[in-house]
Amino acid sequence: MSTDDSLFDSAKRARDKAHAPYSSFHVGAAVLDENGRIHAGCNVENAAYPEGICAEANAIGSMVTEGGTRIKRIAILGGLAGKGLENCTPCGGCRQKILEFADSETVIVLEGENGQRRSFTIKDLLPESFRLL
Repeated sequence: MSTDDSLFDSAKRARDKAHAPYSSFHVGAAVLDENGRIHAGCNVENAAYPEGICAEANAIGSMVTEGGTRIKRIAILGGLAGKGLENCTPCGGCRQKILEFADSETVIVLEGENGQRRSFTIKDLLPESFRLL
């Protein structure tokens, strides 16, 4: 099984647990850290919509909790519950969150309908980005 297959397997399992009663848009993400460990997360909405947490942020939080400091790859899949997947790029806030733990080699891989995958670097998704560190 390839690294991306393992990441998407973890992201799919996380997506299946998403709590999205308001949008019905279920997202799963899985991060590969610098130590080769995979950390997954799903989106979690609440009644103070949109004050929930995105799948990417949840996966990054899991990585940090387990001692990871760098994102090597991140896989994301999402779409409306009961419908097909779409190429679900991270929101602006999550792009910044990914950037905080990314380097020029970090790859974001999306899986859409029929298993089609697209890859981006963080620079593709967040050109002219803002960094403090």
